[in-house]
Amino acid sequence: AELAKFATALAVAKFMNGYGFKLTTVKNFSITLFLIFLPMVCILLQKETGSALVYLAFFLMLYREGMTGYILLIGVCAVVFFVTGMKYSEVMVGITPLGELIVSCLVLLITMGLVGNVRKDYISVKIMLGGIASTFLIGYVVSLFVPVNFTWISIGLVGAASIYLFYLSIRNWVWHYALIALFALGSIGFLFSVDYVFNDILEPHQQIRIKVSLGLEDDPSGAGYNVNQSKIAIGSGGLSGKGFLNGTQTKLPEQDTDFIFCTVGEEQGFLGASAVLIVFGLFILRLIVLAERQDNAFGRVYGYSVASIFFFHLAINVGMVTGLTPVIGIPLPFFSYGGSSLWGFTILLFIFLRLDASRKER
Repeated sequence: AELAKFATALAVAKFMNGYGFKLTTVKNFSITLFLIFLPMVCILLQKETGSALVYLAFFLMLYREGMTGYILLIGVCAVVFFVTGMKYSEVMVGITPLGELIVSCLVLLITMGLVGNVRKDYISVKIMLGGIASTFLIGYVVSLFVPVNFTWISIGLVGAASIYLFYLSIRNWVWHYALIALFALGSIGFLFSVDYVFNDILEPHQQIRIKVSLGLEDDPSGAGYNVNQSKIAIGSGGLSGKGFLNGTQTKLPEQDTDFIFCTVGEEQGFLGASAVLIVFGLFILRLIVLAERQDNAFGRVYGYSVASIFFFHLAINVGMVTGLTPVIGIPLPFFSYGGSSLWGFTILLFIFLRLDASRKER
């Protein structure tokens, strides 16, 4: 999984460096996705979900190379809808499931935002906003006398908005309206698939990690043990830390692998942890600068792939150590213990440095 990262980056860079390559064509985009998802699927078959998810970092590079930002928007929305639906799945306001209501309302807001941003059709936005506000107001008045499930109202509004957008698409012969409607309907379908995905697809250990991360369960002696110890260690470090090798909380075997950042927080404190994050930030920015100055697509694509992989590792690792993301078990570059990860990051980086050193001076 570690060594396949630079191999995948080289393969994608080689393909995208072809003469007349355009990522916007269906054929080129499909082949690029195949090169990214092939190692990802192979790693998933080996039950290494965390390592496989790192390959999603390549989508940041694809965005730089011309991929539409709406694909990233769909990915972000999927994460937000999943987390929101899970977090408030068991919270009821009267007879209304709060999680489903929040997600369906978000779908309505994003749908109107897309109509306004993509088509600049503010008249249609006003029409949809007026219809939504009026329907919710009527629902509120009715709820004063009989119980009302506002989730079904909001879902019905999503359906009505989709029908209206399909009508606009046919009337004006503009396919953007139809795509926005499909996004809205797909989001509702995704909402109702969350329970199935969580209960029937995810492994039990993955379920408990997500529940602990979202605060749905407290498992201080099981799945939540490392995260709780990590947060205690970081908090005990204070402003300047306890000093090198003087940490008392970071004595677990796991602390030198995926949870190494909590050792930095305890021994070097807030200042030391901030310094590490600043250095990583400058390092990633430097990679982006080097990638931008390449004189061919091969070097630029590979450089952005390197920067994206390092950014993904940094964000997820620090997030899981501080309890912001579920524990998926990916290392912090050049800090976590592990020979294969160290070799992988080193080869990934130094191939790019060699490419930059051999570029033609402008």
